[in-house]
Amino acid sequence: MSGALLIVGCGKMGSALLDGWLNQGRDPNSIHIVEPTEELAVGLRSRQTNVYASFEELPDSLSPSVVLLAVKPQVMEAVVKPYKEYKGAGTVFLSIAAGKTIKFFENILGSDAGIVRTMPNTPAAVGRGITVAYANAPVNAEQKEECQTLLEAVGDVAWIGDEDLMDGVVAVSGSGPAYVFYLTEALAAAGVKAGLPEGLAQQLARATVSGAGELQYQSTEEISQLRINVTSPGGTTAAALEVLMGEDGLQPVMDRAILAAAQRSKDLA
Repeated sequence: MSGALLIVGCGKMGSALLDGWLNQGRDPNSIHIVEPTEELAVGLRSRQTNVYASFEELPDSLSPSVVLLAVKPQVMEAVVKPYKEYKGAGTVFLSIAAGKTIKFFENILGSDAGIVRTMPNTPAAVGRGITVAYANAPVNAEQKEECQTLLEAVGDVAWIGDEDLMDGVVAVSGSGPAYVFYLTEALAAAGVKAGLPEGLAQQLARATVSGAGELQYQSTEEISQLRINVTSPGGTTAAALEVLMGEDGLQPVMDRAILAAAQRSKDLA
């Protein structure tokens, strides 16, 4: 990676990416951060990065290769406008804002600006996220490769060639961690109803979901085969799956949930 990195807004996801870059061996002095919240800025300065309270404080000599746009979507338009100054052949704008389309950024920065829209998810905080990315036409191969390297600091990366797929991406992976957390809650609550002490039910549910997730992550087998491997004919797992895989079971509920999230993503965009 060559050139300076500029991070605009450094909350949870921005900080996760920053930590990933520093762990990759990125020189902290090459990273510049605009973060007006002093409480966050103090922690960022402890990482030996360059921290500023506003765009106006940035050094005139700064010429970033990547500008990471990591502020909240509702304030993005107002915040991004002055950064148009960095538009050029050597700079790519990398957005992690949910619901903000390439067209949204082109209206602010210009259609000739190199822009990569991404959808990361919260497991990035532990290096196990997945980010889906889409680049507009001005982004060249070298810039795409640099964005790939930066995003891989917090997990897997998948590129799409059709931006319309982002609504489904948001519904499945962007919002998906919440579904898994709720599954864990529901599993623990069902355990309590089956007679387990609450503390034990919570422990079992948390360890089971995270352990199964890790097994799934490491395995090369199809997900359906992993399920089959656990299911003995006529056994306890089969009895539970008969309910979960019934006509009114988990799949139709999940279908409705994903469609609702995807539609909300369209509405927000």
